[in-house]
Amino acid sequence: MSKLFEPIKVGDIEAKNRIFMAPLTRARATKEHVPTSLMIEYYKQRSTAGLIISEATGISQEGLGWPYAPGIWSNEQVEAWKPVTEAVHKNGGKIILQLWHMGRLVHSSFLNGEPPVSASPVTPYEIAYDPTAQVNKHLHAHTYNGTTEYERPRELKTEEIPRLIQDYRRAAQNAIKAGFDGVQLHAANGYLIDQFLRETSNKRTDQYGGSIENRTRLLREVTSALVEEIGAGRVSVRLSPNGDTQGCNDRQPYDLFTAAARILQDLNISFLELREPDFDGTFGKAEVAAVGDVIRKVFTNPLVLNSDYKKEKSDRALDSGRADAIAFGRTFISNPDLPRKLKEDLPLASDDMKTWYSQGPEGYTDYPTHDHPSA
Repeated sequence: MSKLFEPIKVGDIEAKNRIFMAPLTRARATKEHVPTSLMIEYYKQRSTAGLIISEATGISQEGLGWPYAPGIWSNEQVEAWKPVTEAVHKNGGKIILQLWHMGRLVHSSFLNGEPPVSASPVTPYEIAYDPTAQVNKHLHAHTYNGTTEYERPRELKTEEIPRLIQDYRRAAQNAIKAGFDGVQLHAANGYLIDQFLRETSNKRTDQYGGSIENRTRLLREVTSALVEEIGAGRVSVRLSPNGDTQGCNDRQPYDLFTAAARILQDLNISFLELREPDFDGTFGKAEVAAVGDVIRKVFTNPLVLNSDYKKEKSDRALDSGRADAIAFGRTFISNPDLPRKLKEDLPLASDDMKTWYSQGPEGYTDYPTHDHPSA
């Protein structure tokens, strides 16, 4: 039988299978970033996953610039998340909360007109080591009035970093209060931690910039703080090491992300998830060969791979030892009962990109299951 259906222990969490649900922004919270009742049904429907990694969830208003995305900094948000985790647990599932700070990708309209923060005052269109170069002209900021150009961020001051780390601590505490089984630090996809990691977005001259040791310092400090708050067995991290993502890139990805993985191994986190598309990826494309194969040599705790995985590709990754579990994203959007469909080789439904971020149940809770083909 495929290893996908074998249980796995990731830190303190016992997962019933190795089919994880990847974090997926769905924009069904309120304008005040409070989870809604619709989200209860959505996550409950997908609780046959070995582990659900929730949608990216803002640790503070400073860090959240996506319309209708949820947060975890207020008591109201914590209380609204509780029915979600209760529903997943009652259905036999496990769920962790992904902690999100978007950094420079937050538009000032979310911040009362103030500029967003980042590692350096570099927009996603620029390359820090060559300010004359222009990249990613297609990028745009999301607002409640549609999309617009990104703005120049301000550099997060060195003396502000302890406050940022405290925001992460509070978010982790709140996640546990809300009933989550753990947290995942979002350090991927061009968001704040990634902006510190990579040289296109980090041109600092303090202890957080320059060398790889310095650029990985914030990752180390934030992850250490999360471990202190809730224990290493409930902390995981997501990285996206093999190419440009929202203007973040690096000329030494193997050295950089191997160093990051060593840090995370030393901290004994529960698992590391890598979003690594192939060269022919359907949602982002690789620029270098999989960095995960190098990371695997230094990170010996469970490694979870994500992006464009089907059953056969998943089996190869698990059988070869390249991965311990697979995180499925878009496939879980349109197939709430994905583990069953994979196990029984049932046909998979396709998702509708037009409803990824729309409000309401369409394209969210109305996808059919095999037992209920007209959900």
